[in-house]
Amino acid sequence: MEAAMPGKTLMWIMISSLLITVHVHGVTSQMGHFSRSDYRYQMRRLQEFKASLTGRDSVSFVAPSSVSPAPSPNYSPPTPGRSSPRVYHVTTYGADPTGNRDSTEAVAQAFADAFRGPSEGFLMEGISNLGGAQINLEGGQYLISKPLRFPAAGVGNMMIHGGTLRASDDFPTDGYLIDLSASSSSPNQNEKTKESPSSMSAQLSSSSYSYEYITLKDLMLDANYRGGGISVINSLRTSIDNCYITHFNTDGILVQSGHETYIRNSFLGQHITAGGDHNEINFSGTAINLKGNDNAVTDVVIFSAAVGIMISGPANILSGVHCYNKATGFGGVGIYLRLPGLTQTRIVNSYMDYTGIVAEDPVQLDISNSFFLGDAYIVLKSIKGVANGVNIVNNMFSGYNKGIEIVQLDQSNGGFKEIEQVVVDRNIVRGMNIKGTIGRRTVQGNGRSWNIDFNPVLLFPNLIRHVQYSLSTGASNVFPNHALRNVSDNRVVIESDVAVPASVFVTVDQGVSS
Repeated sequence: MEAAMPGKTLMWIMISSLLITVHVHGVTSQMGHFSRSDYRYQMRRLQEFKASLTGRDSVSFVAPSSVSPAPSPNYSPPTPGRSSPRVYHVTTYGADPTGNRDSTEAVAQAFADAFRGPSEGFLMEGISNLGGAQINLEGGQYLISKPLRFPAAGVGNMMIHGGTLRASDDFPTDGYLIDLSASSSSPNQNEKTKESPSSMSAQLSSSSYSYEYITLKDLMLDANYRGGGISVINSLRTSIDNCYITHFNTDGILVQSGHETYIRNSFLGQHITAGGDHNEINFSGTAINLKGNDNAVTDVVIFSAAVGIMISGPANILSGVHCYNKATGFGGVGIYLRLPGLTQTRIVNSYMDYTGIVAEDPVQLDISNSFFLGDAYIVLKSIKGVANGVNIVNNMFSGYNKGIEIVQLDQSNGGFKEIEQVVVDRNIVRGMNIKGTIGRRTVQGNGRSWNIDFNPVLLFPNLIRHVQYSLSTGASNVFPNHALRNVSDNRVVIESDVAVPASVFVTVDQGVSS
């Protein structure tokens, strides 16, 4: 300790001297002889000198002009585990971003490594939280010859994004480019458990869902007329955002079981076209097939397919959807609701462009604030004759004066027998025929009987449940007694006890039974 004292004394003497020098120069700088750059230079020399003394047991004098900055610590890459990077670049696995070579195995390996990556506990029970891991396609185009899947179920909180996947000529015709379905291979599931036993052991199959919070974003998927684009099976809170899916011959997107799959800001079409395609009559496939519940399709364009959106699960919502997939005149359907007796679907703020909507036995269906162009219309199709809780209001219909009705009934399987709380009203129509469940008409005449026929405007045949009317006469010498005398075959008869010139205003309602 004593031996080190002279060295420390010398060190403080040198620092004090340098400080005095800087101070003196600082004083003279006020007189215009010392620039700001000189001051910074002196301060940097002081810092370098102090750094050269840090961490030493003894001090040996080195002239400030020869002092070098202390070396920075050596960088060491993060060790595998919780602190590892979670972005998996597919080209580092050998994927070819030009699309000339098959990249299936390379991209699949990135899927597998992401699946085995570090986790942060669990989301739903049995769903390992991958902490926001990303599979980055790096803006490349990759040739894929078989569906891309995770090795097993049981992971969540990850993203696949940023590139193009194109099916090869030998891609299976019943496959999907990205297949979020549980693998049937149990060895892979066991392998995952071995890779990270602290986070995944014995819990992969305990969840009732296969995956949770998987995001597919900024992708172009070209199925090459060999299969489909994306399959989401029994998954929870899946997000498909800003995707372009084309050349499918089955489904562009299939959602089955599970719930809360959100599809938004995306474009889907079997053929790349902008309407008026000479081959439109031959369009096939379904752009979006929803076989689950609690899903949402928002701000999506479907520009070619036989069916734009097929829905066979309840409690879904469609908003901001533009369908011009295949014209009704060619046999196309924009939105098909195939869940008779339990529809529970809302279609709002959408654009049906030359293609319409079909709903089988609709129960709790809302279609509102949407635009139907080119004689597009809505069909209520009877399966068991049920229509309950249907709201078709505040829409716009535009056609070509061909006598096409805005809402039609398909009763080829039998007529509608159970009709409750059905409201078709307040729609704006141009060039098409109005149909609704509420009719309003005025007749004038001089006599004792007024007959009003509502068949041209009422939707359901021979059904009037409620009538309101008023009779106005200009005759000053009589005060007629009048009454509703008959309601049948969608006709209303009003009679008075004396002949008078009168105007009769009548409103009828089909959808309210009490």
